Amino acid sequence: MNTQEIDKFSGVTCDHHARSDGRTIRIGDGFEAKSYQHADFQGLMDPLIMVDHFRMTMPTFGTHAHAGLSAVTVVFEDSTGAFHNRDSLGNDVDLAPGDLYWFKAAQGAIHNEAPRPGAKTHALQVFVNLAKENRHDAPSAFHLAAKDIQKLPGDHATARLVLGESNGVAGAAAPDIPLTLLDIDIQAGGQFTHQGDSRHHAWILGIKGTSTVSWNAGTADLTPGKAIAFAGAIDISFFSAEGAHAVLFRAPPLRQAFVQRGPFAMGNAAELDAVEADYRAGRLGSID
Repeated sequence: MNTQEIDKFSGVTCDHHARSDGRTIRIGDGFEAKSYQHADFQGLMDPLIMVDHFRMTMPTFGTHAHAGLSAVTVVFEDSTGAFHNRDSLGNDVDLAPGDLYWFKAAQGAIHNEAPRPGAKTHALQVFVNLAKENRHDAPSAFHLAAKDIQKLPGDHATARLVLGESNGVAGAAAPDIPLTLLDIDIQAGGQFTHQGDSRHHAWILGIKGTSTVSWNAGTADLTPGKAIAFAGAIDISFFSAEGAHAVLFRAPPLRQAFVQRGPFAMGNAAELDAVEADYRAGRLGSID
């Protein structure tokens, strides 16, 4: 979805944390988002390139291409109706509330996503970087239904283990990288603690309510729209006096330079130019 060109990123190992309130995007009457970019998090968002937290009620973007990254759609459970997902791999899927769709575009593929008439989609669109050895893989995709996502109990809290591992439990595996995604719901006075690998970066976004996030190196208040990233944590705990909803991404950083131009991310500008030329020539496939 993002159309902003972003400069080259140099992955930096950090033991501090970074925060951002994102930037607001509105397109027509049917799309509103808060967008979070890797450049705002001092290397600590790696391997994520971008996250858009959006609400969509009508088609907005039309058919478009991706390359050099994975475009991941995470539909929240409070969505209504279906979010129609199609791609040039032949997939035609209605995403239900709570579903995930992982679209590994790699060498390049075509995508289209839009709410069905009357639907109200509340979701994340996440661009996940690919290691240079995977950027030219054949594209692939998978759909994970909400009914197949495990739920982890906390103290008056529940976390959906959408991807990866948490607290000794394994969920669905992301392609190419051990990425963990938790969709965390905390009741008033509740707490949830995630145990993970201290070598992995953590990126957390407040969706609803206020919570306090604590890890071995610090603590931070998380309000709706606030994102925080850090490295070096083992346990990450969430507590909310009033009740809250948050998401946690955790994965090993790639620490690889890349250049992003809208829906494409490649190692350098020449590779970007080449994949854009392939797109214009119709070599990335088609949907219709």
